[in-house]
Amino acid sequence: MDAVHQLGEGSVSDVRQRLADAPTYSTVRTMLRLLERKGHLKHRRDGIKYVYRSAQAPEEARRSALQHLLKTFFAGSARDAIATILDLPTEKMTSEEYDRLARRIDEAHRKKK
Repeated sequence: MDAVHQLGEGSVSDVRQRLADAPTYSTVRTMLRLLERKGHLKHRRDGIKYVYRSAQAPEEARRSALQHLLKTFFAGSARDAIATILDLPTEKMTSEEYDRLARRIDEAHRKKK
Protein backbone atom coordinates (compact mmCIF):
# COMPACT_ATOMS: atom_id res chain seq x y z
CA MET A 1 0.00 0.00 0.00
CA ASP A 2 2.86 2.37 0.81
CA ALA A 3 4.32 1.90 -2.65
CA VAL A 4 0.96 2.53 -4.35
CA HIS A 5 0.40 5.65 -2.23
CA GLN A 6 3.86 6.95 -3.10
CA LEU A 7 3.32 6.29 -6.81
CA GLY A 8 -0.27 7.50 -6.97
CA GLU A 9 -0.87 4.56 -9.25
CA GLY A 10 1.33 1.84 -10.64
CA SER A 11 1.64 -1.55 -12.25
CA VAL A 12 2.97 -4.64 -10.49
CA SER A 13 6.44 -3.85 -11.88
CA ASP A 14 6.23 -0.23 -10.67
CA VAL A 15 5.23 -1.34 -7.18
CA ARG A 16 7.90 -4.05 -7.12
CA GLN A 17 10.62 -1.48 -7.94
CA ARG A 18 9.60 0.52 -4.85
CA LEU A 19 10.04 -2.42 -2.48
CA ALA A 20 13.29 -3.14 -0.67
CA ASP A 21 14.18 -6.82 -1.09
CA ALA A 22 11.26 -7.12 -3.48
CA PRO A 23 9.46 -10.44 -3.59
CA THR A 24 8.75 -12.10 -6.92
CA TYR A 25 6.51 -10.53 -9.53
CA SER A 26 3.78 -13.11 -8.89
CA THR A 27 3.91 -12.50 -5.14
CA VAL A 28 3.43 -8.75 -5.60
CA ARG A 29 0.65 -9.36 -8.13
CA THR A 30 -1.10 -11.68 -5.67
CA MET A 31 -0.79 -9.14 -2.84
CA LEU A 32 -2.19 -6.34 -4.99
CA ARG A 33 -5.13 -8.54 -6.00
CA LEU A 34 -5.80 -9.40 -2.35
CA LEU A 35 -5.70 -5.71 -1.41
CA GLU A 36 -8.13 -5.02 -4.23
CA ARG A 37 -10.44 -7.81 -3.08
CA LYS A 38 -10.43 -6.28 0.42
CA GLY A 39 -11.43 -2.93 -1.07
CA HIS A 40 -8.14 -1.08 -0.50
CA LEU A 41 -7.16 -0.82 -4.17
CA LYS A 42 -8.80 -0.39 -7.56
CA HIS A 43 -7.32 -1.11 -10.96
CA ARG A 44 -7.65 -0.04 -14.56
CA ARG A 45 -6.37 -1.81 -17.60
CA ASP A 46 -3.50 -0.26 -19.56
CA GLY A 47 -2.83 -2.50 -22.54
CA ILE A 48 -2.03 -5.92 -21.15
CA LYS A 49 -1.22 -4.78 -17.60
CA TYR A 50 -3.28 -3.62 -14.67
CA VAL A 51 -2.50 -0.28 -13.06
CA TYR A 52 -3.45 -0.09 -9.38
CA ARG A 53 -4.43 2.92 -7.28
CA SER A 54 -5.81 3.45 -3.81
CA ALA A 55 -9.57 3.06 -3.45
CA GLN A 56 -9.54 5.97 -0.97
CA ALA A 57 -8.54 9.59 -1.37
CA PRO A 58 -5.11 10.22 0.23
CA GLU A 59 -6.57 12.21 3.14
CA GLU A 60 -9.14 9.49 3.83
CA ALA A 61 -6.43 6.81 3.70
CA ARG A 62 -4.25 8.81 6.12
CA ARG A 63 -7.13 9.17 8.57
CA SER A 64 -8.00 5.50 8.36
CA ALA A 65 -4.38 4.42 8.87
CA LEU A 66 -3.96 6.84 11.78
CA GLN A 67 -7.14 5.61 13.45
CA HIS A 68 -5.86 2.04 13.12
CA LEU A 69 -2.47 3.05 14.57
CA LEU A 70 -4.10 4.86 17.49
CA LYS A 71 -6.36 1.91 18.26
CA THR A 72 -3.57 -0.67 17.91
CA PHE A 73 -0.70 1.01 19.76
CA PHE A 74 -2.22 3.77 21.89
CA ALA A 75 -5.58 2.35 23.04
CA GLY A 76 -7.25 5.05 20.94
CA SER A 77 -5.49 7.91 22.74
CA ALA A 78 -4.38 10.74 20.44
CA ARG A 79 -2.85 12.42 23.51
CA ASP A 80 -0.51 9.46 24.10
CA ALA A 81 0.41 9.29 20.42
CA ILE A 82 1.27 12.99 20.28
CA ALA A 83 3.30 12.73 23.49
CA THR A 84 5.24 9.82 22.00
CA ILE A 85 5.93 11.75 18.80
CA LEU A 86 7.17 14.74 20.78
CA ASP A 87 9.44 12.47 22.84
CA LEU A 88 11.12 10.88 19.81
CA PRO A 89 14.82 11.73 19.81
CA THR A 90 14.85 12.01 16.01
CA GLU A 91 11.92 14.46 15.84
CA LYS A 92 13.36 17.93 15.59
CA MET A 93 10.53 20.41 15.27
CA THR A 94 11.09 24.07 14.57
CA SER A 95 9.52 26.82 16.65
CA GLU A 96 7.09 27.43 13.79
CA GLU A 97 6.05 23.78 13.82
CA TYR A 98 5.48 23.85 17.59
CA ASP A 99 3.43 27.05 17.16
CA ARG A 100 1.35 25.44 14.41
CA LEU A 101 0.76 22.38 16.55
CA ALA A 102 -0.28 24.57 19.50
CA ARG A 103 -2.72 26.48 17.27
CA ARG A 104 -4.23 23.21 16.00
CA ILE A 105 -4.64 21.97 19.57
CA ASP A 106 -6.32 25.28 20.57
CA GLU A 107 -8.66 25.04 17.56
CA ALA A 108 -9.58 21.44 18.39
CA HIS A 109 -10.16 22.41 22.02
CA ARG A 110 -12.49 25.28 21.02
CA LYS A 111 -14.47 23.01 18.69
CA LYS A 112 -15.03 20.50 21.50
CA LYS A 113 -16.54 23.14 23.82
